[in-house]
Amino acid sequence: MKQKHFKYINTLFVVIPMTLIMAFVGIVRNYGFGTDWHFKFLKAWSVMLPVAYLASFLIIPNARKLAERITSKN
Repeated sequence: MKQKHFKYINTLFVVIPMTLIMAFVGIVRNYGFGTDWHFKFLKAWSVMLPVAYLASFLIIPNARKLAERITSKN
């Protein structure tokens, strides 16, 4: 597989479980396990996933540069 495709798929595999965890914690913390908690969970997750996926392409390169800058000083 080409390196270009690997980057997108790898990011997706990181974002999916992270957004699942965040949506679950947020729904349980704010609403509890009410009668329709799973619909609220899916609704929250369906918004979180694309936002987090797109944001990761902005955050990851900047975080990598910052980490390289910090570790290269020592």
